[in-house]
Amino acid sequence: MRKMRKMNATVLYLVLTITVAFLEGMIFTVSSVYLVTMVGLSPLQLVLVGSVLEATAFLGEVPTGVVADVYSRRLSMVIGYVVMGCGFILQGAVPQFGALLVAQVVWGLGYTFTSGATEAWLVDEIGQEQAGRAFLRATQLSSLAVLLGIGGGTLLAQVGGLQLPIVLGGAGLIALAAGLALVMPEQHFTPTSRADHTTWQTMIHTTRSGWRVVRSRPVLFTLLVVGMINGAFSEGVDRLWTIHLIQNLTLPQVFGWQPIVWIGLIRAAWLILSIAAAEVVRRRLDMRSDRAIARTLWWMTAGIVAGVLGLALAPSFALGVIALVAIMMLRRTMGPILSIWTNQHIGTADAGVRATVLSMVNQADAMGQIAGGPVVGAVGNFSLRLALTMSALILTPALALYRRTRLPPSQV
Repeated sequence: MRKMRKMNATVLYLVLTITVAFLEGMIFTVSSVYLVTMVGLSPLQLVLVGSVLEATAFLGEVPTGVVADVYSRRLSMVIGYVVMGCGFILQGAVPQFGALLVAQVVWGLGYTFTSGATEAWLVDEIGQEQAGRAFLRATQLSSLAVLLGIGGGTLLAQVGGLQLPIVLGGAGLIALAAGLALVMPEQHFTPTSRADHTTWQTMIHTTRSGWRVVRSRPVLFTLLVVGMINGAFSEGVDRLWTIHLIQNLTLPQVFGWQPIVWIGLIRAAWLILSIAAAEVVRRRLDMRSDRAIARTLWWMTAGIVAGVLGLALAPSFALGVIALVAIMMLRRTMGPILSIWTNQHIGTADAGVRATVLSMVNQADAMGQIAGGPVVGAVGNFSLRLALTMSALILTPALALYRRTRLPPSQV
């Protein structure tokens, strides 16, 4: 039987990113409305759903990152997309709070197999410099793909109900995993040595090595702390903005549009702006300069803090939407910058623990969400505006960390 030809790594990464972005755009556009209107979750329940997801990520990030470093990036990614797909299918098929919690555990575990492994695989295959360009290009293309996913999810929800896009999106991720198993190259991966070690010994050794890398590089340690702060901040905003718009700002009654249409249009707006912002960053930001990166991240973070305060205090739907679009556009643009910066400070000498270090950064984000989410959600049961204001305040320490990073050593 003739062996199937492997795809070019850069092309496959872009195809992978576009496909996942389309499917997740379809799923998440609908799921926020699904949880509020069909399942009827309270603000605290909305955040608890996210907390269960992040607790799963927290527990699974490093062990699954070690799988990618010790066994295979490709294997880790294939497993991840299969498990994620099953989680989404369960979430869409059973609109009950208990089933939703189980679904978060399933798809959260699947996500940990892909986080870190994807970036590490690409850097292994094409090198750090080329991977940096691919990350930024993928952000632009994925924004277009999410835009199409938003349209597809909105249309499917209008025709077949809110559950249909979620279930179909999960099935699509499983099909994607099958495709990766057939055509994904892995020519430059060198597994961490397992000689004279059991599986658990290897995992502990790789994790300790990853932690030594983080501790020895100030920027990586800063990014770990920033990840925790971002996690504590983001859980409230991500889980509560939809219910805030629906309950506090009142969606306009235009053309008989349902909430899913408004949410789809809002997501489309911030994605279109993200495409333009990513292009500006790609052309103008010197990714070789820590000070330039830290300065850019400081201004973006300041904009997010101001935007969340604006969303919390907005007296009208229009002003709330403007603030929300600005928040999400800035956050989406920051993502690849943080990813490139993290990979740069891991370096080629520590490629063997790259996925583990990246997983540690993601784990810090999960830890922040677990710690901050329920508190913000509990406040949201009494006042959504106060909960969003609290989220903005939680993010402010990141400004001091970025400022410290961008200063010359003599001023730190």
